[in-house]
Amino acid sequence: MNAKKNSLGRGLGALIENAGEETLSYNSTNEIEIDKIEVNPFQPRKQFDDELLYELSESIKKLGIIQPITVRKKDADTYQLITGERRYRASKLAGLKKIPAYIREADDQGMLEMALVENIQREELNPIEISISYQRLVEECNLTQEILSERVGKKRSTVANYLRLLKLPAEIQLGLRNRKISMGHARALINIEEAETQLLIYERILKYDFSVRKVEEVARELKPEHREIKQKKLFNDPEEYNQLKTHLSKFFQTSVDFKRNKKGAGKIVISFNSDDDLERIVEVLDKLNN
Repeated sequence: MNAKKNSLGRGLGALIENAGEETLSYNSTNEIEIDKIEVNPFQPRKQFDDELLYELSESIKKLGIIQPITVRKKDADTYQLITGERRYRASKLAGLKKIPAYIREADDQGMLEMALVENIQREELNPIEISISYQRLVEECNLTQEILSERVGKKRSTVANYLRLLKLPAEIQLGLRNRKISMGHARALINIEEAETQLLIYERILKYDFSVRKVEEVARELKPEHREIKQKKLFNDPEEYNQLKTHLSKFFQTSVDFKRNKKGAGKIVISFNSDDDLERIVEVLDKLNN
């Protein structure tokens, strides 16, 4: 009985270890001092709209934080943000001293994966940021495209298309990031092999406001197999073949013929009647070079 009285007499601290100290739960919401939280170095999102942050901060002043952020405990007095940086920034802007947060146990790779997947699923990233996020999940978290598509809830072909965007020239990637062109434009440009041609068409998109369908048509015409089919059609069509011969004959004012083999290789034969006629043809050719 005396032992029981002594135990009760010592108060709550004798019954619960560390009573009176800050108690954290890994399964429920905790109120954490905002100054003890560091931003996530693995955050894929680099641009935050100041106006939208201000609007969110005003909402937080009136309604508070609706959705807690997620952090991991770094040491005794420091936490590291996993997800919710926009809410974190807006809360600081609103002057909050504490913020509701879930605490999760995660290593660096786990933090990276959670941050990337959370941001992708919220669909607040621009296409290039999504592409970089997918690339980091593949390279740094060792995920295959198949597993990645399951994690983010997207089709494998969608993931593959985003990853292909990173093969575009930097200028086009920047245009996509800044929404000068759409995802549809970018996907059409990917199908063009040469980077110089991609940039040339990109400039045309900006200058003439090309539609996605227009860029797709240009891309199809530039494919080697399309050019080969077009060339075969020209040489296998007697009417177009004769029209080309007639056009060149009029231009040089003499008969012109084609000598070619079955593969399409050959030469153009320009006839001349005299040295003076040859000199005239040479002068015509010289003018083409000037």
